[in-house]
Amino acid sequence: MYTINDPLSWPGATAEKPLAAIIVGAGIAGLVLGVGLAQTGHGVTVLERAQRLEEVGAGIQLAPNASRILHRLGLLKEVMDNATIIKRNSLRHGKPTLFLTLVEGRRQETMKRLRYANDEELGTAPMMPEASDRYGFPLGVIHRGDLQRILLQAAEASGCKILTSHNVVRVDAAFEARVQVSSGEWFSGDVVFAADGVRSTIRAQLAACHGLADDSVPTGDAAYRLLIPREKMEQDERALALLNENVGMRWMGPGGHIMAYPLNNNSLYNMVLLHPAKKDQQSRMDIHMPWTTKGNRDEMMDFYRNWSPLVRSLLSYVPEDEVLEWTLNSHRPLPHWVKGKLALVGDSCHPMLPYVAQGAANAIEDAGAIAAVFTRTDDVSLGLKVYELARKERGEKIQASASHVRHALHLPDGPEQQDRDRAIRAAGRGQGRNPDLWADVQWRDYMWGVDVMKEIMESWDGLVQQAEARCDGRQVLGNTQSRL
Repeated sequence: MYTINDPLSWPGATAEKPLAAIIVGAGIAGLVLGVGLAQTGHGVTVLERAQRLEEVGAGIQLAPNASRILHRLGLLKEVMDNATIIKRNSLRHGKPTLFLTLVEGRRQETMKRLRYANDEELGTAPMMPEASDRYGFPLGVIHRGDLQRILLQAAEASGCKILTSHNVVRVDAAFEARVQVSSGEWFSGDVVFAADGVRSTIRAQLAACHGLADDSVPTGDAAYRLLIPREKMEQDERALALLNENVGMRWMGPGGHIMAYPLNNNSLYNMVLLHPAKKDQQSRMDIHMPWTTKGNRDEMMDFYRNWSPLVRSLLSYVPEDEVLEWTLNSHRPLPHWVKGKLALVGDSCHPMLPYVAQGAANAIEDAGAIAAVFTRTDDVSLGLKVYELARKERGEKIQASASHVRHALHLPDGPEQQDRDRAIRAAGRGQGRNPDLWADVQWRDYMWGVDVMKEIMESWDGLVQQAEARCDGRQVLGNTQSRL
């Protein structure tokens, strides 16, 4: 089904001096981090604001850069047992033409790119088993609730102490390893990891320390998130073909695009539909206002009225009360992810927009990097600096790539769109770069091929020297130095 080729023996070591780690947030980043630290000998307390951890959400993609870390933590088999291995992915502009490519006698997953209104095929790019053959680990899609359940069970089994209804409102003013919850109680340890998401309270405190406002930045886009049950699609042969084949669909059109794929053993069809945000959504920047609300089915159908018949058929199967609309906001990068005994993790430091499908994967990379760091040192300040050095540039580079992809996928019909389509076709023939970076081989090699844990373990001495050199430079230059 897929291959595993792991060049790193993990765990190569356990912590000589266990640390008491406080993790703020029990999402994907926080739970994977908890498992990684607990498995290597550290004590972990996870503080979660919600009263209970519910299995909610929609589909997410786990690329090879995430699955290699889940493998090392002993989680990949269960995750992939609950995931869908997409056999091909199709980027298109309308009516589907399904096909199968045979490579060396195996079924090969491919991505097809077609136009939004007539399903003109723009090109193909291999996915699975090519991804696991090329990068050593598989790519799959999974319901967020299933992943959350697996991670929670693993965190509890590894010894993490998980406290719900504990809303962290601040970290120690001197950024020592202390946090306060809304009841007034303080929790202390050796190190604090803020994995409290895109609307992180702690990131706002860190930003203020640098004299920055932590305002969310509207992208101008919103997304409908849909889960269509199989029974709604059974009378539609075209729709059912998409659900029965493990096909990922990707439509591009003026001002928006759609990503869709099957979940839960082909019983659900997951769709994410990007479109322009309404004016009231674009001004919704207050951290206390909801970014996910009930969507309007009629408005959704109206925006996609000129898209392919297959798209319109799929949308017609969605009940009015099951349309969720998600406003896409981002945050500007901070000068630092770490200060004192505190580090930001996951969406709290590099909130990822969905255009390159790397939000969960990069959060998992952060967790894997930290787990690797603290098998090599018990010096918290040094370890956090090495973590930032290993992850910040890469995480923010992938985060920034989303804007490029958004522009490329949402072009209006015209000369620029025609140039894009020609480039996609050429890339499918192995000629030049693909403007859809998610499908570009060179960019995939960077996103999916980099092994951050291996780099930390094998380049430790050099990373420590770089971290110490940057610290020395900052001490000489004083507060004007804004690097690590």
